[in-house]
Amino acid sequence: MKIAVIGATGRTGHLIVQRLLADGHELAVLVRDAAKLGGVAEQVTVVIGTSTDQAALDQLVTGADAVVSALGPTAKEADLHTRTALALLDAMPRHGVRRFVGISGAGIDAPGDEKGLRDRLISKTIQTLGGDIVKDKSAEYTVYAGSNLDWTLVRPPRLLDGPGTGVLAHDPHKPGRSSIKRADLAEFVADVVERDLYLGQAPFVWNT
Repeated sequence: MKIAVIGATGRTGHLIVQRLLADGHELAVLVRDAAKLGGVAEQVTVVIGTSTDQAALDQLVTGADAVVSALGPTAKEADLHTRTALALLDAMPRHGVRRFVGISGAGIDAPGDEKGLRDRLISKTIQTLGGDIVKDKSAEYTVYAGSNLDWTLVRPPRLLDGPGTGVLAHDPHKPGRSSIKRADLAEFVADVVERDLYLGQAPFVWNT
């Protein structure tokens, strides 16, 4: 597959790129600074720009089979994920690209959720204290859910650095434990793309 990646230089995005390359995919990555890719830059097509730059997105998604976003939150651009979603909804259909896989968060609510009392309280706390960044992720979900794309938004709990465990679980409606290694999240995101899992859904994923 040819996969376009946004957020490739982040702590999770870098791991996703490594996994997709190891699986033999052709990658185009959108970055502000190619130097942050390190040696990976020689193995991918590099597009310089931002996730809301329409010209850069047009270049990024041309010929792609899927778009993967590991874009992280930033206090400087509190509505970045929503604006990125809207920009992709413009660019992807024009280039015939339907598949999108992104990373959201376990604190975001979606129709059909079956959260227990503990998880409802955690979500409420995150939504109350998370400010504009959490509101942005909720708005991002609304944009994709209302689109005609074949979208998936993965909802992980707290992200941890370090080697992956290779042991995880996932469910479309019920959250599990409270953390996941970034390496394991990268494995799951790659599986979702490669196997067309969870179309039109926002699955929870966690380390067991």
